[in-house]
Amino acid sequence: MKREEKIYTGLCILFSVLIVLGNLIYQKFATLTLFPWHTFEISVGAILYPLTYLITDLIAEFYGKEKVTFCVRTSIGMNIIVVVILSFMDQLPATPWSKIDNATFHHVFGLYGIAFLGSVIACYLSQLVDIFLYLSIRKMTQGKYLWLRNNVSTSISLLIDTSIVVGLMTLFGVLPKEHFYSIVGNSYSWKLFLTICCTPIFYVAVFLIRRAFLRNSQLFPSSQE
Repeated sequence: MKREEKIYTGLCILFSVLIVLGNLIYQKFATLTLFPWHTFEISVGAILYPLTYLITDLIAEFYGKEKVTFCVRTSIGMNIIVVVILSFMDQLPATPWSKIDNATFHHVFGLYGIAFLGSVIACYLSQLVDIFLYLSIRKMTQGKYLWLRNNVSTSISLLIDTSIVVGLMTLFGVLPKEHFYSIVGNSYSWKLFLTICCTPIFYVAVFLIRRAFLRNSQLFPSSQE
């Protein structure tokens, strides 16, 4: 397997893992106090979620629209497999000595199907918007301003994603309807904050991947800062 293929495979695996993990742990809400004047109250599943857009932007940068779309669809396929397995496991009766009884298991994993539905719709639509915006901005700026296309495309896509996910969760009664705006506000503000903070990481990743490609003397679309 060539180096560029290994990088692409690794990015796809990491993207899928983050998506599945976020759906598994989304029910726990935690507080993050990073500033004395503000405390984030967000789902733990949303803490690392912005990294998925960093990954798809990297794939779009070096591999193009077709490859990044395939990655997103692959993660949806993995989610389908996970929801089928969890649904089957949820139906199995627990033994009398099991540390996790039926009610506890169902309370934690039984609502994964709703999370899956919200995640699939939100992830697919928002990632399509992200890919479109990222590649469009790159074309308009002639490959310049890497930070611009990364942050603009991700910030808009994250707002779409957060609104759809939280909206569906409140619609199905998983989250309280009266907390809709506060959850969206807290979740989106954290995601936007982490996206901006990860801009240097994006630059480093682009630099490393580009250098790896150059070592193999491959011709890939490059970006200019």
